Amino acid sequence: MRTKRVAAVGRFGSWIRRGTGYHGSMINGKRIVVVLPAYNAEKTLQATVRDLPDMVDACILVDDHSSDHTIEVAKELGLQCFVHDKNYGYGRNQQTCYREALASGADVVIMVHPDYQYTPLLVTPMASMIAYGVYDVVLGSRIIGGAALRGGMPLWKYVANRFLTAFENFFLRVKLSEYHTGYRAFSSEVLTRLPLLENSDDFVFDNQMLAQCVYFGFRIGEVSCPTKYFEEASSINFSRSVKYGFGVLATTLQFALQKTGIMRFPIFNPHGRRLEPGHSAYYARGATADSKT
Repeated sequence: MRTKRVAAVGRFGSWIRRGTGYHGSMINGKRIVVVLPAYNAEKTLQATVRDLPDMVDACILVDDHSSDHTIEVAKELGLQCFVHDKNYGYGRNQQTCYREALASGADVVIMVHPDYQYTPLLVTPMASMIAYGVYDVVLGSRIIGGAALRGGMPLWKYVANRFLTAFENFFLRVKLSEYHTGYRAFSSEVLTRLPLLENSDDFVFDNQMLAQCVYFGFRIGEVSCPTKYFEEASSINFSRSVKYGFGVLATTLQFALQKTGIMRFPIFNPHGRRLEPGHSAYYARGATADSKT
């Protein structure tokens, strides 16, 4: 996979590396980095970045080979950008996001979808809960407080969310309000210890990652997150949702079988392939880390 770094100057332009003399506001001395996994996000990217709090130390966008002007908008906003040479999928996009965030010296990484479905205003409390050592992982839940249906989540998606979450809570022996939010914050330790390179390149990556967090004993917290569904907000269609749902069921059963010792799976292997800043297996061939456009 080839990934191209795109030069940018602007709000986040001087925050990209340590040693520049400016480290944002930080929280408890921790470097806070927001990552934006983007695909055709030109219409909503500016609104998303506009609402990011000033305490963010760096903002990294990874474009999964969009067909619109996402990168042009990102450059105008001063984001640090990386571009995939083809569409690899949402899971692979996240791998690149986390790899580059770790390479920039992040202590806390918050994934914000650039489709403006989740409010970026919650970045500060989510990052604080990790920076002060309360949790290792924090999720922005659409379910707490009934925000999902009020925000326009289709009823069939809500019902599927509740069924899958109940199924997972039963087998994972935890009690989360939902596993399917795309608004997530992680400590750098989580991102370096989980075998993320064993996960899918597709949407089920999200679910596999949370199952891994539970399996390896990381503390997970939640905050109530308002959400809104509108035409420009990204949303997978029914057929992709069904595929994701079966992937969730499979991941949950794999967790249960792994826990009982009946079977072993690569995604729960403590010695599985992990992200290493600058040394990811997916970047071993042909990565162009410093090319400019």
